[in-house]
Amino acid sequence: MSNIYYERSRKPRVSSCGFTMAAGRGRFFQSFLEGLKRNPVTEQQMRERNRPGPDESGSVPRGGSRKKTATEQQSFDSENQSFHPYYSFLTGYFSQMKLGSEENFLQRLPLEVLLKILSYLDASSLICVSHVSKLFHRLANDDFVWRNIYASEFGSPEWKPKLAPPPSPATATKEEPCSAGGWKKKFFRRMGEQDMDKWKKDLRSVCPHTSLPQQTEAVLRNLKMSWELALVERSGQETRLDQSRATFFESSVVVCWSCSGVLHVHSICSIHVYGVRKEARRSCRSPRAAWRSLVLRRDTRSDPQTPVGADGLMEVLLLPDVLLGVWRSSSRVAFVMVSLHLHRLVERSLLGSPACPYSEPVDPPSADHSDPEFGLHGYTVHFVLHNANFKIMLGHFRQLSCGSVEKQRRLLELRFISRTDLSEHRLLPGGIRLPWRCGELQGAVENCCFMTLTLLDIHQKPFWCVSAPVTARMSKAESSYYSGEHFLMEYQHADGEVEMKLVWLKEQKQFLVHSLAVCVAVDKVNQHFSREY
Repeated sequence: MSNIYYERSRKPRVSSCGFTMAAGRGRFFQSFLEGLKRNPVTEQQMRERNRPGPDESGSVPRGGSRKKTATEQQSFDSENQSFHPYYSFLTGYFSQMKLGSEENFLQRLPLEVLLKILSYLDASSLICVSHVSKLFHRLANDDFVWRNIYASEFGSPEWKPKLAPPPSPATATKEEPCSAGGWKKKFFRRMGEQDMDKWKKDLRSVCPHTSLPQQTEAVLRNLKMSWELALVERSGQETRLDQSRATFFESSVVVCWSCSGVLHVHSICSIHVYGVRKEARRSCRSPRAAWRSLVLRRDTRSDPQTPVGADGLMEVLLLPDVLLGVWRSSSRVAFVMVSLHLHRLVERSLLGSPACPYSEPVDPPSADHSDPEFGLHGYTVHFVLHNANFKIMLGHFRQLSCGSVEKQRRLLELRFISRTDLSEHRLLPGGIRLPWRCGELQGAVENCCFMTLTLLDIHQKPFWCVSAPVTARMSKAESSYYSGEHFLMEYQHADGEVEMKLVWLKEQKQFLVHSLAVCVAVDKVNQHFSREY
């Protein structure tokens, strides 16, 4: 009695290494296969194994040569009543399966033995096994196996009684079949919900300046998140690179990849950035297959490539949201840099697909009909100018309002550094440059950096978030207060524009910002606040 209780109560241990088993099991199966070679199963015996039971219900009989009595058959049916509908759909497949050769021992094994073998595998191993053949695809998706995996991971499911209305006479005689794959779907749904609830709880606390989650970096590191770069050549060949380093700032992260000068810059047709979560197996050396979530995609054939600067060794090309470092001697790619905004970065790196990025849910604020200018004032801007190593400029501006509307381009202007107000002008210590490092070589490209903007609405919720590379180019002098070379740094997007005007003070050897404004598209304001400006 104690042995029976032990066998039913203990949960099967799940192997995490595919078909890797203990040495004892290996010797058992080796001797078992040698026995099959000495006493091969005849065609008549195979047909007897695949023959339906006496109740003509199509249930698969257990292996063995002795025929069960009526009492044993009734006990067997009552014991497996809950599992019978889940693998009964396999009966038709095995009854129509042709006999294999004498060397194909898997087809000669009883169904119960195959299911018992698969019950020692974990979820990821079953997914891999399902791609071996049609036989293993059906076995690896059997609900009998997935129910054991679910029970070993979350415990035995507890079903609450639910009152159901009596069936109508028209449908009383029809028995609704049980859907296949139910336990598999339930297992992955439970795993996803459990994992998502954990990191969503950690993202509840927000920063008072940026209204972004304070624990974004900690959550990404706990989830073992990284970003993978995929360079697709014109021939169709894809080169994947793991990130070299990632530097976190208050509202963005700069990710760098070293390319080792393998690809020519003109042979690349598209650039893809994926969020990858790699989990190491418990007892295997190779990592699990990682899920890839598309974060950024750029086409070099349609997107313009603008040279932004160079030093003695490196030339930097600017694509929308991407910086390419190219060796001047060979025109081969040395490194790639991108800056990712922290707004919804965890969701974008986890919940997207390899072909489609994560779509942010639309949650517009409630309209305020008492205020005719609702949506035109009360903005907050958090502005950071930085490179891959340190910050160049940091500013936080509150209570901004739209001073003017450019009707031709339908833009609302938010100006927080005015050219006429000298008290608002700011010096940039250290200059504007982009340091790079590739192996043992390093350098810096002047007048190039990253800009990160976080625009909050009147409710202090993120309204427009952008982080992208920018460059400072020379422009005409528009200020009579300062003498020196004037520069313009701008960013253009369908949702808005950012314009910064600077002057180079030769004596101080510093840049001075004398104008900074953000222009938001009227269509974006109307869509967000449900207005018609």
